[in-house]
Amino acid sequence: MSEEAIKKEKEILDSFPSVCEPGSPSGTPGNLNDSQKKALAQLKEQLQKDGYKLRLDDATLLRFLRARKFNVAMAKEMYVACEKWRKSAGVDTILEDFHYEEKPLVAKYYPQYYHKIDKDGRPVYFEELGTVNLNEMYKITTHERMIKNLVWEYESFVKYRLPACSRSRGYLIETSCTIMDLKGISISSAYHVLSYVKEASHIGQNYYPERMGKFYLINAPFGFSTAFRLFKPFLDPVTVSKIFILGSSYKKELLKQIPAENLPVKYGGKSEVSSSKGGLALSDIGPWRDPKFIGPEGEAPKSFVM
Repeated sequence: MSEEAIKKEKEILDSFPSVCEPGSPSGTPGNLNDSQKKALAQLKEQLQKDGYKLRLDDATLLRFLRARKFNVAMAKEMYVACEKWRKSAGVDTILEDFHYEEKPLVAKYYPQYYHKIDKDGRPVYFEELGTVNLNEMYKITTHERMIKNLVWEYESFVKYRLPACSRSRGYLIETSCTIMDLKGISISSAYHVLSYVKEASHIGQNYYPERMGKFYLINAPFGFSTAFRLFKPFLDPVTVSKIFILGSSYKKELLKQIPAENLPVKYGGKSEVSSSKGGLALSDIGPWRDPKFIGPEGEAPKSFVM
């Protein structure tokens, strides 16, 4: 582990707020009780003793602790497994090593993009799952490259989007607001994309825990809400409280969370992006593109060149 990497991490962490807004959930930075502070100190001490040097900041360790209900042994096991995965998957250098040149073409068949922020300062992520055409996509990319791009986006989210959003807000921003559009989804298309969604969910839950702030499923087909209610007893109540299932009348609910000027016109807001700037799918607009909020980490890279 190079001293340069440790020094760079500290420089970036020191450049944006380290505590969440007052009133944020218990267990988040700045909102700890005595037992939570004790668990944090124990976890950090154990990991340092085992030789870990990066990603030991309070915010990171608290996310692993929250994911495991502040059970120190389980949080440590989760952290160690994550570090092992990062090493085996080359995650620390993926932003430099991986280039998703086919993204503009892939975006036509599976639009996934960030666009501005919600009222809580979170990056807003859109995924148009209902338009997925895997048969066409796999003519220009592979499942493995799609997963690599997913990890690339997670790393960019953590290293560039969140710090810029934190500076913009004046408090630590740790999570995203996700809008998943199910318009046009069919049983067959859902089945085809299932393996990707399962692997993507596994990566998110195990290696990027506690990153979901709000999750809206819009244009949900008839019966979807009923099916979800059947699964709710098996899900963590905290997770359930962040998920909102909406049919085609979603505009009012989205505007409660996202300012009209930040919500795309196609979803009932006022935000438009010209095709010359890449349109919604490729423009990637947010504080992470604003020089006022870009810190020592630099501007967020793009996985492709337009």
